[in-house]
Amino acid sequence: MDIILSLSNVSKSYGNVPVLKGIDLNIKKGEFVAILGSNGAGKTTLVKIMSTLSSPSAGVVEIGGHNVADDPASVRSMIGVISHETYLYNDLTAEENLRFFGKMYGISAENLEGRIGELLEQVELSGRSDDRVATFSRGMKQRLSIARSLIHEPSILFLDEPYTGLDQHANRTFENVLQDLDPKDTTRLMVTHDVTRTFQMCNRVIILDNGRIVFDSPMSAVVSADELKDIYISNVSSHSSI
Repeated sequence: MDIILSLSNVSKSYGNVPVLKGIDLNIKKGEFVAILGSNGAGKTTLVKIMSTLSSPSAGVVEIGGHNVADDPASVRSMIGVISHETYLYNDLTAEENLRFFGKMYGISAENLEGRIGELLEQVELSGRSDDRVATFSRGMKQRLSIARSLIHEPSILFLDEPYTGLDQHANRTFENVLQDLDPKDTTRLMVTHDVTRTFQMCNRVIILDNGRIVFDSPMSAVVSADELKDIYISNVSSHSSI
C-alpha cells in the first residue's frame, strides 16, 4: 500500500515547553487509524500539524507526496477536518455554507450543486437546506460540519474528538457516513478517548504519551476492547482514565 502521510522527526514546542518530541509516523492509504492518549499527550497538536493548522518546530510532514511546509495549498485540497469546532458560518444557510466551501476548493458549478444535495441527504439535513445555521442545534451543526469536511472528496480525513457534543442522532449519522467512505478513496485518522469505538471501527491504533508514540499496532493484534484499555493504561505515564 502507498504511504499517504509521512512524519519525520516532527517536534513542536510552545516557548520552552516541548509538546511533541521527534514523531516518526507513516500512514498508508486506506487505513483507519486511531490516536489515543491522555489530556496533554500532544494528540490535538499532532493533528493540527498534519492538517496544516499549525507548523512543527522541527521535522518534515508530507501528505500525498507534498511537503506541507513547501506546498500547503496542494495539501489542503487533499484533506478534510472534523472537530468539535464546526467551522460553519451561522448567518448562511446549510446550502450556502456548503456552496461557499465547495467554491473555495475549486469545485465546478456543474458538479457542486449535485454534491451539495447528495451530502445534505447523507447527513439527513435535506429538509433544512434553506435554514440559517444559527437556528440549528449543536447536533445539526455537527452533521453539517461532516458534510463540509467531505464536500471536496478529500483523500485523508482528520477527526479530532469528533464525538464531542454529538447527540444520538448525530452519532448515528456520523458513523454511517464513516462506514460509507471507501477506503480506496479516503484514509481516516481519528483522535478519540473512546476505546470501544476505536476497537470496533479502526484497523490501527497509536498511543501517544508525553509527546511520543509509545504504542503502534494493527487492530488485528488486539483481542478485545478490554485488552486495548489495558494496553492503554500500561503505556501512559499519567494512567488517565479513558
